[in-house]
Amino acid sequence: MTPKNADASYKDVLFKPQVGAWYVHLGDAAQSGLDWAAVGVADTFFKRVEVSYGYEYVSVKDIKDISKHNLGVKLLLLEENQSGCNFLPAISVGGIYKNTTGDTVTGLDATGYDFYLVATKLIPQLPLPVLLSAGMISTNGVATGVLGFDHGYDQNFFGNIDIIPFKSIAVGFEYKQGADLDSVKNADYWDAHVAQFVNKSLTLIAAYVDSGSATSTTTVGLGGGLVLSAQYQF
Repeated sequence: MTPKNADASYKDVLFKPQVGAWYVHLGDAAQSGLDWAAVGVADTFFKRVEVSYGYEYVSVKDIKDISKHNLGVKLLLLEENQSGCNFLPAISVGGIYKNTTGDTVTGLDATGYDFYLVATKLIPQLPLPVLLSAGMISTNGVATGVLGFDHGYDQNFFGNIDIIPFKSIAVGFEYKQGADLDSVKNADYWDAHVAQFVNKSLTLIAAYVDSGSATSTTTVGLGGGLVLSAQYQF
């Protein structure tokens, strides 16, 4: 016989997963175009620990195809507005193990790690609600690891701002500083995006991304292009 509180106890430990899919087209990468598809799944345990897995497939036209696997863990240190402190952001730390299959750039490794600290805060008191996030990341990935991983690490800033003009729409901007590694320097990254909250479960996102010049001789970038994404929370 199942105890009456068994279902409630189960929900306190394991939450419903969320899944996402992304498609990126960078028209000037390698001067012939790049198509980048990704899928991911994440679940949360004990309201504090998120475990995620993502798979990426990158096709550089007329050159090569690349696959990448990402396994992540994120720990929520402080909940937003914890203990009634309305000024407190949510603060999390995390790490991601990354493995790239296929030919990496000469001298780079096929595996690497990212470590990060991020703070997130919703400010509903403004004329329009604003969602802010900012943090630091320690990485050794070249073009997020698609081209391989350096032997040294660099620490970089990233941030995001979203304005919510309507309950179902968010408009935002994201920026990430490029890692200056031992062998190469990554270009800075930015994107401008629009998200539609179709319902409580489904979110659709369209963005324009600039990952740096694909022809630069001083930084590693893959160019700019379109991003489409769908994310579903069960």
